[in-house]
Amino acid sequence: MRSLGCRVSTVAGEGEADHLVPGLAAAPHLRGGPAVPVDEAHLHRAISGADLVVVENLCSLPLNPSAGAAVAKALRGRPAVLHHHDLPWQRPQFAGSPPPPDDPAWRHVTITDQARSELAVRGLRAVTVRNCFDPFPPVGEREVTRRALGVAEGELLFMQPTRAIRRKGIARAVALAEAFGATYWLVGDPEEGYGEELTALLANARTRVVRGRPEGLVTTTTGIENAYAAADLVLFPSTQEGFGNPPVEASLHLRPVAVGPYPARAELEALGFRWPDAYNLAEVGAWLAGGHSHDLELNAATARRHLSTDDLPLRLGAVLRDTGLRLPPRPGTGVSPGR
Repeated sequence: MRSLGCRVSTVAGEGEADHLVPGLAAAPHLRGGPAVPVDEAHLHRAISGADLVVVENLCSLPLNPSAGAAVAKALRGRPAVLHHHDLPWQRPQFAGSPPPPDDPAWRHVTITDQARSELAVRGLRAVTVRNCFDPFPPVGEREVTRRALGVAEGELLFMQPTRAIRRKGIARAVALAEAFGATYWLVGDPEEGYGEELTALLANARTRVVRGRPEGLVTTTTGIENAYAAADLVLFPSTQEGFGNPPVEASLHLRPVAVGPYPARAELEALGFRWPDAYNLAEVGAWLAGGHSHDLELNAATARRHLSTDDLPLRLGAVLRDTGLRLPPRPGTGVSPGR
């Protein structure tokens, strides 16, 4: 947005943002905590000077319905982009929920063509802007990270860079590690009430299990390059995802990644990706044997060609202009940029 000449301010319910508005966060709901009322006066102050508001998934998936409703109310008649990462019918627990709200002043953006088509069936017009990635991410510390995890030289390490949720295919990931005698490393934390089941599953695993993030090497926001560098195989046996970032990230880090049958996978593979099936041991074994080095390079090149952040300003610019936002032809022209 800044590269297009916009001034940007961020609004969230928790974490780091220019404006923290009580009641907007979804995390308390995910943790099973009590609902926090939205401070609507604070919300209005936070967005009052904006020429355009971009809503990241808050009005898409009903993780915090009261917050979504408050934001939709505040944006009625105002230029806004609703950026949809997930849609209600893509999750069994939200299958009966209504589609996202709509307004003539808004534009809908999906991250897959599948989601765009699903909105169209429900009367909502959208455009697709797929998730984009650093085409040349930093190289991680392989040996340092493996030592921090207690992984011996020559030992296989299978890493799952996801939160611990049933639909992420945790049981299948453990089974893959067991089948190849690898240490299983689950980076993320349990959510959506999966903690007790996860504890029992990992306690019964017939292979070594590592959980969490080595201090100073991997955090919730940084250091994922170290996790990819340490891994011999990345695990992503998900059955449902809005997009599925880890297979693309693993590809850019030149790591093999075993991928599950989630619907968006076919759309990504149509771009040129080649990933082994997480539910096919023979395929996974062939990739582990090192016979697919050409495919690793092909996957990285595919990600750079189709999903690079270098191309994102051009794609976003078209969407923003469609909302009526006046963007300067280039920074420094004297034209007042939008916010």
